[in-house]
Amino acid sequence: MIILGLIVILAALAVSVAVVLDNSGDAQLTVFGDEIPGITDQWHVFMAGAVVAIVFMVGVMIVALGLKRAIGMRRELRDLRDEHEESLQTLEMERRKLQQALAQARRGMDDQQPVPAQRVAPN
Repeated sequence: MIILGLIVILAALAVSVAVVLDNSGDAQLTVFGDEIPGITDQWHVFMAGAVVAIVFMVGVMIVALGLKRAIGMRRELRDLRDEHEESLQTLEMERRKLQQALAQARRGMDDQQPVPAQRVAPN
């Protein structure tokens, strides 16, 4: 994959150099009706287009990285929610067991308490 990418980059560079070298005539660049100063040759126009393309690609990369980060954060939050739910379920089960143990202990204490002696009325 890396080699394929390098081949595409080299081909793009070869085409761009050929375009720059072949276009040596006068040119002017206007944007929104205003002429851009300093651009007098066709290769200047080409280089301006290349700069715009680079800026566009940087923007695309920033968007892609932002999406990747957002997806990663959502995945992490989902995992944390699942872990939290499991923790709550574990604590709930432990609480029920402790309540049952407490109830059994209280029943055992009730059985062990001596029954108060009944008074017999004198005759």
